[in-house]
Amino acid sequence: MNDLRKKIGQMTIVRMQGKSVSDDLISLIRDYHIGGISLYSNNYDSYEDMIDLINQIKDINKKYNNTPLFITMDEEGGRVNRLPKDFLRLPSSKLVSKDIKYVKESSNIIGNILNDIGVNMNFSPVLDIQRFDDNHAIGDRCFGYNKDDVIKNGLTVVKELEDKKVVPVVKHFPGHGLVKIDSHIFLPISKNIRNKEDIEPFISAINMKAPVLMVSHILVPSIDIFHPSSLSSKMIKGYIRKELKYEGLIMTDDLKMKSVNILYGYKRSFYKSIKAGNNLIVIGADYDSVKKSIDYTVSKLGKNLKKDVDYSYKKIISLKEEYDINHNKVNKINIDNYNKKIEKLRNEVKD
Repeated sequence: MNDLRKKIGQMTIVRMQGKSVSDDLISLIRDYHIGGISLYSNNYDSYEDMIDLINQIKDINKKYNNTPLFITMDEEGGRVNRLPKDFLRLPSSKLVSKDIKYVKESSNIIGNILNDIGVNMNFSPVLDIQRFDDNHAIGDRCFGYNKDDVIKNGLTVVKELEDKKVVPVVKHFPGHGLVKIDSHIFLPISKNIRNKEDIEPFISAINMKAPVLMVSHILVPSIDIFHPSSLSSKMIKGYIRKELKYEGLIMTDDLKMKSVNILYGYKRSFYKSIKAGNNLIVIGADYDSVKKSIDYTVSKLGKNLKKDVDYSYKKIISLKEEYDINHNKVNKINIDNYNKKIEKLRNEVKD
């Protein structure tokens, strides 16, 4: 086994393709030791299917790897919902932000559900400030129209998820709410972020030692005129690490998004992500493209970047140990109990 490839594999979070475990996914687990798998609602038809899939993935990983997987989701509530249709949909961040008690209840429900079903990392909360209408790429996914509300509500979610042993991932640094363009489609450009209100929620999260920070595909010319934040060493190694003194894990937004994929393709953007200083790379590509991206990066890495990979690998293993991430199978739960809580919350926050 190529030790460097294994370490880069641990830095990689792939998107589950289809509704069953394929030979290519087994190869990624066995030969590349990928660090995590991200699940979406189209990967299963029912709650039972989801539990069976998660347990199958855990079993396969346990067979080949000592290190357990990050099992991840984007479970924000509202329109960003990855749970199967058996669960009632939780209210949006905007709705629950009417009162801090609703934020606590919502994130408590989410944290307990994810912990019970074996999902140990949640790409949430959104710490962007709402600047545009609800249908904007960020919109009603925000916890407020000002930094104080976003800090109060967003950091409550961080704490609730941590209490349930689910790794929170704060996003979308340095503030996607500030730009009108959707980075899923085009590359947004943001003005100087220093001394701007939109950076403050992320600084607060850094100060409370939030474990993972997701960096978005936004160009900030005042920091780096050539590279989006997610692929910029000036942003990651310079601004986030040196200036803001963040010590947690830094994660890219999905490299499948057109804002970087059209410009660089998977192989180059994956390599640039590591070169820039990211510790975790989210790549929603087909499995063959993931393998090619890892192999390409292994062939390109020099001595200094191998040190960066070693650093990332150690931080990933440490975080998995801290959150007691394991190979244990998960049991089925009583969905009705959760749906009653969700229905009660929905009735309390509805307009």
